[in-house]
Amino acid sequence: MLDVSSPVPASLPPPLGYIAAVRLTQLLRKLAAVAGLLLCSAPSSFSADTLIWHTNQNRVSADIESLPLSRVLEAIAHATGWQVYVEPNTTHTVSARFADLPTGEALRLLLGRLSYAVLPQTNGPSRLYVFQSSMRNASRQVQPANLDGNRPGMHARIRNELVVTLRPGARIEDIARLLGAKITGRIDSLNTYRLEFKDEEAARKARAWLEEHPDVEAIDFNFTVETPPPIQPLGGDFTPAFTLKPKDPDGNCPIVVGLIDGPVGSLSKELDPFLLPPISVAGESPQPAELTHGPAMAETILRSVQASTPTGSSSVRLLPVDVYGPNGTTSTFQVAEGIYRAVNAGANVINLSLGSPGDSPILRQLIQTAAQQGVVFFSAAGNEPVTTPVYPAAYPEVIAVTAADRNGQIASYANRGAFVDIMTPGTSIVPFNGQSYLVNGTSTATAYASGIAAALADSNRRCPPEVVPTMRAHLPVPPR
Repeated sequence: MLDVSSPVPASLPPPLGYIAAVRLTQLLRKLAAVAGLLLCSAPSSFSADTLIWHTNQNRVSADIESLPLSRVLEAIAHATGWQVYVEPNTTHTVSARFADLPTGEALRLLLGRLSYAVLPQTNGPSRLYVFQSSMRNASRQVQPANLDGNRPGMHARIRNELVVTLRPGARIEDIARLLGAKITGRIDSLNTYRLEFKDEEAARKARAWLEEHPDVEAIDFNFTVETPPPIQPLGGDFTPAFTLKPKDPDGNCPIVVGLIDGPVGSLSKELDPFLLPPISVAGESPQPAELTHGPAMAETILRSVQASTPTGSSSVRLLPVDVYGPNGTTSTFQVAEGIYRAVNAGANVINLSLGSPGDSPILRQLIQTAAQQGVVFFSAAGNEPVTTPVYPAAYPEVIAVTAADRNGQIASYANRGAFVDIMTPGTSIVPFNGQSYLVNGTSTATAYASGIAAALADSNRRCPPEVVPTMRAHLPVPPR
């Protein structure tokens, strides 16, 4: 674990971390007044609650005693397949009991005083917008879940895959041929490989065989990491100007932030000079036509650097590493490969605005080794108000970041487990194609934290591990 008791270097002004946080909080307060930011209440569940949605008949039955709006919207998204968006901080307690009602009447009883609109899409599922003020403010996408909070298919172990590490000299091609497996990923310098089998039973038998093989050093499961949801526009342009200028590094420790995320592409003429040539471990992707998670996190990191830099220039550089490509999900193997490629390319701050409940020993070992070499990791704690560990944030070598609301309290949607280390703002306003987008979550908080660390290290000509004690001293810690 990073040493939290290390003394603050004499040349590193302690107030900088605090100033950065204050600037970000002040900015959020101003933006909140424009965007009407509020947060959903924490979900709870009761075993007796039911919601039955017959989509082919457009009839709905419900028996809900008392549930927060967030949980009911998750259930609607799960039952209907709709994309559901809600205006941030829209709160409502749902209490409804009815049987076999048309969809419109059912929504009115479920949503009470709130406004809503269902918009069919020609090339995709319908969209449900739930809001208090206007439909355009319904910007936060709701993730599908049952009423009990379970999310089928998300963050699941990939049942027909294994991740295998071999001893030096062994050939994965020979082993794959014997097992009838396909090699779908490889980190040759670590002797670590991703194997795909025809089904779960074949993978189970292969694991038993591999456990007895003398050339096998380690076997791991591979876990999915879901793609972050689309980001909705606010309407209008509320984004402050980006005025930071790039400069050449003038110390012995150039600061490079490795952004392990989706494809980034071009940002703007002001931000692009801070971008290094991207790396992809999951196939090439076209320039996004809409604002996606990767560009949103890149923009948030660089704006955090600007807010945390006492001068008008910075030598911080951002290295985009695409671990999603054109695919709907990524995996812990690809995240590990992305980290490995980033560190080898010079990244000494790693931003992981992603997570999974899957505990991957190979990913943990890679992070542990990189941390020993002076790489600092920030990772998202997760966007559910639970205490369940999320990985890689829960690894002791990683600084786990949760989200603060505009009042400086832990956001209602954010994980507050004992593994969480620090709390930064969970909201960012990001421009794209002439309009602003509202980005919420612990992903955003993580991007802020990475930017603060990079700016502190760069401004004080320090390596990233040296500024971690200052960050811990001045950024708030969530309640346990």
